[in-house]
This record gives sequence, C-alpha cells and structure tokens, in this order.
Amino acid sequence: MDVDPDKWFFDKISQNFIQLHSIETMLYNGQTRYQSAEIIRSDRFGTCLVLDGKIQSTNADEFIYHEALVQPSMIAHPCPETVFIAGGGEGATLREALSHQTVKRAVMVDIDEEVIALCQKYLPEQSRGAFEDRRTELLHTDARGYLDKSTEKFDVIIIDLPDPIEEGPAYLLFTQEFYQLAYNRLTDNGIICAQAGSASLTELLNFTAVNNTLKSVFPIVCPYSADVPCFGGPWGFCLASKQPDPALLSPAEIDNIITERQLNGLRFYDGITHQGMFSIPRYIRDKMAAQKRLITDNDPLYLYQD
Repeated sequence: MDVDPDKWFFDKISQNFIQLHSIETMLYNGQTRYQSAEIIRSDRFGTCLVLDGKIQSTNADEFIYHEALVQPSMIAHPCPETVFIAGGGEGATLREALSHQTVKRAVMVDIDEEVIALCQKYLPEQSRGAFEDRRTELLHTDARGYLDKSTEKFDVIIIDLPDPIEEGPAYLLFTQEFYQLAYNRLTDNGIICAQAGSASLTELLNFTAVNNTLKSVFPIVCPYSADVPCFGGPWGFCLASKQPDPALLSPAEIDNIITERQLNGLRFYDGITHQGMFSIPRYIRDKMAAQKRLITDNDPLYLYQD
C-alpha cells in the first residue's frame, strides 16, 4: 500500500492504534496560539478538522458525534433554557443545543478564537448559523475560570473538549473538583454531559475514569456510547444529573419529546438509538465497576497507566 505521508493522514487514535485517511486536499496547515490546526479534505469523510494531529470532526459523520453528545441531556431535561458549552469550536455542539426552541441563552466558551474562525471559513456546514443566533454568547477564555467566577445557574452543561489523558489544561475540566463546580452551577434539574474518550475494548481508561469521577459528585451517572467512524470505533460519553435519569426514558417517550420540540433535523438520534446507546456491553460495565480511579486536580489521568 502507498503510505506516502503527502497522500495519507496518520490519525493517532492511541499509543497502539493509528488510522489512515487518504488526503484529497490540504486546505489549511498552521499553528494557533494554543495548538496546531489543519483542515484537510478526505476522500471518505469530506472536510476534516485536525487539532494537534488528531481528527476532531468531519463533515461526513459529525452529526453522529454531536447529536450523541448533546441530544440525550437536552431531551432528558424537562425544559432546557440555559446551556453552557465548554469547547466545541466547530459550532456543531452549539447548533444541536440551539435546535431546542426552549433555549433562551447558550454560553459557549472556547479559548481558541483562531480555531473557531477556521471552522467558520472551512466548515460552515457544521455550525449552520449557530454563531449568529441571537441566543448565543461566545467567549474566548478559560471555561473553568468562567464558571468559577460566575454565579449563574445552567440547565445543561456540555463538555466538548479533548480527552483528559492528553497533557495540558483540558484535563482540568474532567476532574472531581471541576465536576463539583459544575454541580454547583446547575439548576435543580440540571444535567452535565461530557465526551469521555474511546469506548473500544483496549482503550477504556478515559471512559471508566470519567464515569467514576462523575459518580463521586452526582447521584445519577449514565455512561453511554456511539460508533463514530472517523474516531476509529465506539466513542464514550457520560451524562450526570441531579434528578432526571435519561436511561429510564423509553423509546416512545424520547420520540414524543422529539416531536413536541419539533426537532426535525435529526439524522442519528431517536428513541431506538437512545435505548441502544445507553445499553453498553457487559465488559464495559465490568471494567467500570473494577476501575475505581478518579481524576483530580492533583492526580491527572495521564500520570498513570491502566
């Protein structure tokens, strides 16, 4: 096979797994203040956002990841009016939150303004005008610092940031201390959802640690997964709540809420999909029960091995 690096993008999923994507065109290659950034056009996945050498999103399958990340928490909340998003530079997470007409205010905090500008230029299909929505408040600052200084309460908090195992400040938004801060910034029916890394058999460290860390703070924690092709397999998410338990919602209840809220643009998520996502395999449940590690400010996940 031709593995000319000028023709193939090597996406390092983990230490032991690399996925190759054929490159049709390199649209952008540069460095922001915080990270390297590339926009490539892949033969199979279309236009792709790559940060620090890892694919973050592709036009072909971003709807799977973003609907999986956002819709379960929004649907489980009886009337989400205020939303806080940490990260989400493409604007697709914001797009999915704003699809709920109950939302009156969505605060998106992404520290890298240059990445957002690149996404608006090269991947406008993902935000679909979300940044121009009058309900959007876009800030370029530290998300944890914003919540720490704020006294505002949110109905839904969504964490759309790189995996906590990667060295850098992102892990501080996956720690026990941050989840306690988020708990304090949620309304009585408040829900938090975080992307939690790979849910593949050999790559469960992030998923299990995020799940167990959330369980140390929240009374209800529901791990779930969805297959995201550009990420190389199943991807983990964790939803934590003060009161609502999304895992108890039936497919019919989910579909009724989707109809009532007129969420007509969904391509991935519905009642049956919801049921499947929250029915995670036994080997993952066993791993979560066995793995008791927490992520704390003083003991970040990347300092130890599974």
